[in-house]
Amino acid sequence: MAQLKKQFESIDGDGDGFITQAEFTEHFPHLPAEALGALDQDADADGDGRLSFEEFVRLASGH
Repeated sequence: MAQLKKQFESIDGDGDGFITQAEFTEHFPHLPAEALGALDQDADADGDGRLSFEEFVRLASGH
């Protein structure tokens, strides 16, 4: 869990506790737009356009 927290924090550029699509794009510049769209649909459980740590953990664990 500590490793996931470190990964989350490294992507969360502004440190607000959420990962936005812009932060994903900045951290993974070669990620295709389709992958970002899939992240929005599959990982963003509450539909707010950003990933919380809990959503990130679910994404990383494949649930």
